[in-house]
Amino acid sequence: MREILAPAGNFEKLKIALLYGADAVYLGGKSFSLRSFADNFTDDELREAIAYTHVRGKKVYVCANVFAKNADFPALERYFRLLSVLGADGVLVSDPGVFRLLRRTAPELPVHISTQANTMNARAAEFWRELGATRAVLARELSLKEIAEIHAAVPDMELEAFVHGAMCVSYSGRCYLSDYLDGRSSNRGACSQPCRGRYELRTESGAVLSAEEDGRGSYLLNSKDLNMAAHLEDLAAAGVSSFKIEGRMKSEYYLATVVNTYRRIADMGASDALLSELETLTHREYTAAYAFGDNRGTMSFGGSQKIGTCDFIAVVKDWRGGRAEVEMRGRFREGDVLEILSPCETFAKEFTGSSLRAPDGSACADAKLVQGRYTFACPYPLRGGDILRRRRPAEGN
Repeated sequence: MREILAPAGNFEKLKIALLYGADAVYLGGKSFSLRSFADNFTDDELREAIAYTHVRGKKVYVCANVFAKNADFPALERYFRLLSVLGADGVLVSDPGVFRLLRRTAPELPVHISTQANTMNARAAEFWRELGATRAVLARELSLKEIAEIHAAVPDMELEAFVHGAMCVSYSGRCYLSDYLDGRSSNRGACSQPCRGRYELRTESGAVLSAEEDGRGSYLLNSKDLNMAAHLEDLAAAGVSSFKIEGRMKSEYYLATVVNTYRRIADMGASDALLSELETLTHREYTAAYAFGDNRGTMSFGGSQKIGTCDFIAVVKDWRGGRAEVEMRGRFREGDVLEILSPCETFAKEFTGSSLRAPDGSACADAKLVQGRYTFACPYPLRGGDILRRRRPAEGN
């Protein structure tokens, strides 16, 4: 099994993830998930999302990986009973008490051990497997060699590993800095991301020390972004069966691009063209983290992100008789060269937009109404959910 596992911060993102090739999605309800600031799912939305996904032959894993307090357990018990009724395909937990409650309340639900549990070694994996866990989401600090050793110890346990997205400077995301500085607990889903901020070192007298990178301060805690697209075969050989993409709070465009890339690489192998897809997005400098051993180059001290090579222009709503109807997301004009992002055969095709018409049906030369419905001529058969983007001019041009 080589599962592409995508984040779903809301229902629309879930649909995008499945459309672009995800085999499964992970998501959170309104409580107990470590992404409180994602839209997340109400109980009714969970019911609809699980049904929608199952009809398409795919899976939904639900996050309940907060570090629970005593007061959380009555609601957690009700939640697990609901997930059992709804037919969730797995529940992610990190806390031993929550694990125990889940096994007693809904023993038929597969239990996935969250990366927050810091599964770093074969004995920890054996421990969770003996208790009934079916999958471990491995700590991001592991090398391929260490993953292979864990797989050898628990060959019947599914291993899931992050392959793409933002990284946390703290050990498997177990951070207390946000709580200390802002009163928002990372371990209960409310991280304010203080590691992404600029810092200065000052003496008691107030003098600024030379640790500054520039006049704005130093990014002392800012991690690079993970990118394992070129190494999926290595991960599979080590025993990883589920390739996990980070980003429940990322945009639909980001999600479509990353899922589409990893789906195609998993199916056809890596190529320069596919690997360059991940440069179309704004991102921090990429790293393979610890896959090949200790790595002191995982920090991004400069702080700034690299602007992607493409702009998100529109989401396709319909295509009939050679004309596309789109919802505008980025300003474009008559005569612009647009590129298609699609899970279908039109992927990476380019065309020049012409015969542009405004939402009221009148001819226009400039699409500048955000989320306005525009139509224009397109020679390729587009499908609902396809995305149009525009290449940025190369630097110096």
